[in-house]
Amino acid sequence: MKATIWHNPNCSKSRQALETLQNTAGVELEVIQYLKTPPSAEKLAQLYRDAGMAAREGLRLQGTDAKERGLTEADDSTVIAAMVADPKLIERPLVETEKGVRLCRPPEKIKEIL
Repeated sequence: MKATIWHNPNCSKSRQALETLQNTAGVELEVIQYLKTPPSAEKLAQLYRDAGMAAREGLRLQGTDAKERGLTEADDSTVIAAMVADPKLIERPLVETEKGVRLCRPPEKIKEIL
């Protein structure tokens, strides 16, 4: 099974999810450090759609100005545009497999798509 993780190595939750993926037999892993290689607007829209969540549910609030910018109440296209322009607004880790997408907070949510 192929798995892609949008990862931030400075985040403990992201490191835990990555470790789970690395320790799961049969997983072909792609690691994308999204702060260095941000996803496109189209990819973000697809990830949130496949996860069954609104883009604003994927906003990182801690350590960002998302609330002050009104992004917690904004529509998906506005939120996604802000995330593309400033990837630190993307909550992590996002994990995608053939079984779906999850925002793995807590990291145990990854088991739903493995």
